[in-house]
Amino acid sequence: MFDGFRLEQISLPEATLRVRIGGKGKPLLLLHGHPRTHATWHRVAPILAEQYTVVCPDLRGFGQSSKPVDTPDHVGSSKRAKARDCIALMRHFGFDRFCLVGHDRGSYTAFRAAMDHPASVDRLAILDGIPIADALAQCDARFASAWWHWFFFAQAEKPERAILADPTAWYGGSPEKMGEEAYADFSAAIHDPATVHGMIEDYRAGLGIDRQHDEDDRQARRKLACPLLVLWSGRDDLEDLHGDILAIWRRWASNVTGRSIDCGHHMAEEAPEELAAELGAFFQSS
Repeated sequence: MFDGFRLEQISLPEATLRVRIGGKGKPLLLLHGHPRTHATWHRVAPILAEQYTVVCPDLRGFGQSSKPVDTPDHVGSSKRAKARDCIALMRHFGFDRFCLVGHDRGSYTAFRAAMDHPASVDRLAILDGIPIADALAQCDARFASAWWHWFFFAQAEKPERAILADPTAWYGGSPEKMGEEAYADFSAAIHDPATVHGMIEDYRAGLGIDRQHDEDDRQARRKLACPLLVLWSGRDDLEDLHGDILAIWRRWASNVTGRSIDCGHHMAEEAPEELAAELGAFFQSS
């Protein structure tokens, strides 16, 4: 897994991140979603590493990265805080400007990094996501029924107790689909109480402080300064729930392209070649 990459623990001003880095060329940062670790990229990163220096961290709170201190406003788990980690991480490796990809929960951190640090993000790719504020503004019975976990995970203590009673049954996954090493890494994460709590805190921040940050930007009419590629899983429910995904993102960016990919939610594991091709073509055009 990740042949030719090195694995490091990087101490940053606000967090310590477990990171894989490999390849050569223009810098590219890949951010995973819930409940994955950076290992979700193990089929995509080596393809991209032929042309890019690829950096794959465990987000703060996830995997083997450090866990933020709990506070009532969940600010340590906010996407703004995690975006600062991204900027600091890439500067640690000597990159002041880079391309950025975020999937699922990682897409919210990627979006926030591009919004808050426009001088640092050259191009942005969002996978399976729309801004949190838009998702919640469109929330109806269908959304609440399909994505009930957003609201359950926002509750105190109960989500962790439910998940940790049987993490494998809760999250599923298999070595056949994910790859043996990636599955082992994922399994270790979901069986670690501190990591489960860190992942759930990401959702608690989502319904509060993260939503407010999005709404503040909307009110100020801020938009992304960089070109945006949006890809979503055709066999998942993002388009069914939210309709025209590109139209939503055009409220936030002037230069938007994208399409669906014929796969399930974890596209980096299910359609790695197609995903790598889409990303490579987008980033090469800069």
